[in-house]
Amino acid sequence: MGNEMQRLFSHRGWKVDVQVGSVIGRWPNIVGAQVSAHIEPISFEGTVLTVLADSTAWATQMKLLQSSILTRIDAEVGPGIVTEIIVKGPGGPSWKKGRLRSSGPGPRDTYG
Repeated sequence: MGNEMQRLFSHRGWKVDVQVGSVIGRWPNIVGAQVSAHIEPISFEGTVLTVLADSTAWATQMKLLQSSILTRIDAEVGPGIVTEIIVKGPGGPSWKKGRLRSSGPGPRDTYG
């Protein structure tokens, strides 16, 4: 049965999609419960996986763990599926308050 599924996936061009889904679906198993609680995969384009960290500390931690996670993905899903991980941290503060806004530089224009 497994061989037939592999043949069907290859014949229809689904093999890469299934492998991508496998990385996303098995993320907690690949990186562990603690890391997956703070870092989530948000996109997968080509062989580049983009993840979002919930804090700058976890973004830094993910950058340090990147090579070991790539090795783990190769072992769990297959080699070459993910070749790069882009780590994004949380967004900065928004200076927009309320419905109405001026088109000027805003609160940082205090010196001139």
